[in-house]
Amino acid sequence: MKKPAAKRESMNYSETNMSVIELAKKLIECTSVTPADAGAQDYLAKHLKALGFEVFHLPFGDVPNLFARIGSGAPHICYAGHTDVVPPGPAGQWTYGPFTPTVADGKLYGRGASDMKGSVAAFASAAAAYIQQHGAPKGSISMLITGDEEGPATHGTVKVLEWMAQHGHTPDVCLVGEPTNPSVLGEEIKIGRRGSLSGTITVHGKQGHVAYPKLADNPVPRLAKLVDALASHKFDEGTEYFQPTNLEVVSIDVGNTASNVIPGQGTAKFNVRFNDQWSVKNKGKDNTRSIDQEIRKILDKVGVSYELEFNESDSRSFLTNPGAWSALVRDAVKDVTGRTPEYTTNGGTSDARFVVEYCPVVEFGPINATIHQINENAEVQVLEDLTRIYVRVLELYFKS
Repeated sequence: MKKPAAKRESMNYSETNMSVIELAKKLIECTSVTPADAGAQDYLAKHLKALGFEVFHLPFGDVPNLFARIGSGAPHICYAGHTDVVPPGPAGQWTYGPFTPTVADGKLYGRGASDMKGSVAAFASAAAAYIQQHGAPKGSISMLITGDEEGPATHGTVKVLEWMAQHGHTPDVCLVGEPTNPSVLGEEIKIGRRGSLSGTITVHGKQGHVAYPKLADNPVPRLAKLVDALASHKFDEGTEYFQPTNLEVVSIDVGNTASNVIPGQGTAKFNVRFNDQWSVKNKGKDNTRSIDQEIRKILDKVGVSYELEFNESDSRSFLTNPGAWSALVRDAVKDVTGRTPEYTTNGGTSDARFVVEYCPVVEFGPINATIHQINENAEVQVLEDLTRIYVRVLELYFKS
């Protein structure tokens, strides 16, 4: 791996007493559509530097990344998040503009308010509050911030983790700030995620006139049989913390606009979300079955000729077994909200799948009801309470 030139942040900055909403607004103002940063990480770096963090800018490829740490010893807790956001869609459909952060009706509007600039601001504010109340931690607090979580995720968290390991920064535990709660703060803590694998099936035939089927070869019936075999297959019953593996066919296409032409080929696209009984090509996992090999077995049983191509950007399933770390985060959530969150593994993928290779990791962040939508927003009270939860996590962690 090519090592980046780690640029140490040395600027003096004085805005250490910013509220979580003020800091979130500053980050939302930056048009950091993945992988662009537009100054978001620079602003955050200055803020953390003023708190006493040692800050490193770690670009890999065209992706900006940031690592910041205060303290040098154990125990070491790391917060992982991202400053990149998905495209805003038609800006004119936003009430206040995607990059014009606005507080209205008790909500902060703007792209990234919930996913996840609001969460990043909450942890930075929590670190500031903890340091002001308790002094420097008896251990280390760090932040791993990437710029491509919403993109291919190849030059972000995974590369920074490698750099951290090479330079003595591997944490003991990690908290990822993804928006994990469906409707109210304190519902869920993610202790794992399902894996994801996408593929495309192609069946070849011979184009011809529908009135002369013997002169053609229609691929559609054969493709339909393959699709039905996949869609109706039951992979497993689920596990203690995971739902049953589920495959969805998302597209069937023959590229045919005429009603009197037999197409020459047809394709079908699918995605499978799999639990911890499976892996892709058994990547580093014992006692798991290969989900890609299982899909081929299902298709082969149909007995027709096909081509199958898997998307290379697959993601693995992972689980942090409930233990001291997940219990500590749960206790912090309960102390602030009065709710005991459920341990879950549902939802999409996240960069926690990379972190689990280095240390125990759980995810807890704001409400996900409006993420990736027009008029994405986060309730002001939610971000303030999330900050309190993160402060409590730090208090319990260094106390223990």
